[in-house]
Amino acid sequence: MTEADASLSAKPPEPAAAPRPSAEEAALAVEELSHAFGAREVLRQVSFTVYSGGFTVLLGLNGAGKTTLFSLVTRLYDHRTGAIRIFGAEIKQRPSEALARIGVVFQQPTLDLDLTLAQNLRYHAALHGLPRRLAAERIASEVERVGLSDRLGDKVRQLSGGQRRRVEIARALLHRPRLLLLDEPTVGLDIASRQFLLDHVRRLCREDGLAVLWATHLIDEVDPEGEVIVLHQGRILAQGPVGEVVQAAGASSMRAAFDALTRGAVQ
Repeated sequence: MTEADASLSAKPPEPAAAPRPSAEEAALAVEELSHAFGAREVLRQVSFTVYSGGFTVLLGLNGAGKTTLFSLVTRLYDHRTGAIRIFGAEIKQRPSEALARIGVVFQQPTLDLDLTLAQNLRYHAALHGLPRRLAAERIASEVERVGLSDRLGDKVRQLSGGQRRRVEIARALLHRPRLLLLDEPTVGLDIASRQFLLDHVRRLCREDGLAVLWATHLIDEVDPEGEVIVLHQGRILAQGPVGEVVQAAGASSMRAAFDALTRGAVQ
């Protein structure tokens, strides 16, 4: 075989894998974060990153520390140790810049039941300083995306639980955040409403490049193609692509991996 023939028959080199973005490029970077209520430590040296376009599930049982973590990221609580960076802005040092990039759907409903859907959204837009015309355009766009354009004039108390959650997601996106945090957004909803929210938020990741951190105790809400962070008793037990977490746990499914991880955790 000639040198030329050998070069033609040789297998082309595999393309190099794209490098993982650094923590500085992350939508959300949490580093060595700990928090306590008095003597009770609820988060212990928690570190993870969430990247643009990624649907990351924060999976943990009730009491794992998910809501406390969200309260620290949104500055409802002030963290004492560790760092929280949002698109590189440390939340203690540059809080206005950091928080302007976040949209939040809290576990507890926060809509005013006696205002209409439109009034709730206009109020939120005003808090973020959006001009009236721009606010109206964004409200129309986001409400259409969640299929509630015909309910703008209805009071929120007339909406179902699933529809109220849709409104909260629409509201969270009015100021065009690049990071969306959702704390147990499907609790109490029926199967169809849960699936609508999951599909809608995953679509936001794919089509808009939104970074999402979705906290839940429901294992079936973990996207097999996405990322998962297993939080248990304030500590991260595993994190990364779902397939890798399952494989590392020596399990056949995410449910089996979660059971194995939490069963072996130190109390």
